[in-house]
Amino acid sequence: MASVKAKKKCCRDRPRCKVCPVVLKRLSDAGLLEREGKRKYSFDTKPPKAAVAAARA
Repeated sequence: MASVKAKKKCCRDRPRCKVCPVVLKRLSDAGLLEREGKRKYSFDTKPPKAAVAAARA
């Protein structure tokens, strides 16, 4: 099980970076990541590229 840690603050750039807390929350709401703590997310399989691109947009 892999994990990723979110940045402390969102930079609000377009497109958002891959470790932005907003992007990780969107992926978590879609059921692709599991939230373990305040800033830590885990996943069994890597989320699809299309889902990550949609979350970053």
